[in-house]
Amino acid sequence: MPLSNMPELKAGPFGTRGTPRLGPQIMVPKLPPPKAPSGVRIEHRIGVQAPAEVIWEVISDLASWRIWNKLYPKASGEIHIGSVLDLTLALPGQAPQEIKPTVLEWVPHEQLHWRLTMLRGLVRTIRYFEIETLAGAGCIVSNGEIIGGLLGPRVAKQMGRNIHRAFQENNEALKARAEALWQARR
Repeated sequence: MPLSNMPELKAGPFGTRGTPRLGPQIMVPKLPPPKAPSGVRIEHRIGVQAPAEVIWEVISDLASWRIWNKLYPKASGEIHIGSVLDLTLALPGQAPQEIKPTVLEWVPHEQLHWRLTMLRGLVRTIRYFEIETLAGAGCIVSNGEIIGGLLGPRVAKQMGRNIHRAFQENNEALKARAEALWQARR
């Protein structure tokens, strides 16, 4: 028994109904969206009343980190993809340690990301500063780290609060320095 009131199909088995199919059809596969790095994210965000250019100036001047940055009191190197930075990491309550992260990505006035492998690859981190421009001269600065690897979640659980507090202090110092520079130039 034939079905009545069949809906009109937009396409038939050999192409679009009502229009001739011209030539072979090229199928372009859709790529899946890129995966975010896996691990535990620890982040602090803060509003800064200064343009992204001024904030970037403070972040990218590694030699002046010793003036405002208690988390990294000693920093040197050049910011470009693949470069190795020489940093002293001084987490509150722990002895300072020398680290040598590799710059993964940087975009002036927007972001700086670096990668660090510790404990023979059992802990892998991606550390970042990201600047989001708002209206006028205001920005949001995200200061964080993604801690992954086999022991990453354990390290994040043990040290997470200490790391978050350090990021908060780091952001407040960055904010004070950038806003002071911006006010002096206005």
